[in-house]
Order: sequence, then C-alpha cells, then structure tokens
Amino acid sequence: VPGYPNVGKSSLINSLKRSRACGVGATPGVTRCLQAVQLDRHIQLLDCPGVVMETGTPPAAAPLRGALDPQRLRDPLGPAAAILRR
Repeated sequence: VPGYPNVGKSSLINSLKRSRACGVGATPGVTRCLQAVQLDRHIQLLDCPGVVMETGTPPAAAPLRGALDPQRLRDPLGPAAAILRR
C-alpha cells in the first residue's frame, strides 16, 4: 500500500484485517520499514512508510506534504508562510 505520509495506509490495513496489525499514529514516521500482513490465505498486504518524491521544490514543501513531523521543524515559519500564500 504505497502513498504519502500520514494518509491512513496502516489504518486501512488494520481495518481490512479487523485487528491492530500495524502501528498507527497522528504524526508521520510511525511506519519505519516494510511490513507484511497476511489478510487471509491468499492475500498478503505490504505496509510501507510514506513516499514523497523529491521534486526540487523549496524546503517548505516537505512539511506541507506531511513528510516531516511538525515538532521536528527547525523553522516552522517557512511552511506557515507558504500556507498563508496559498
């Protein structure tokens, strides 16, 4: 299950499995490595960390995509200003 950070990939797997098979959290970075979850006899799901492609955009773009934990930002004013500009 590929996707951006913090969009619910692990929660989707937990919902399909109907148990807590993958760790989930409100901040990005809970899933740190690829994890295989056996859904039934024939289906295996792979939970992976969020994927953000480097596009050469300004450094403020990564926090806006959810790629960085807001608590770890050195300068939160750059992303905040980008939000206000939008």
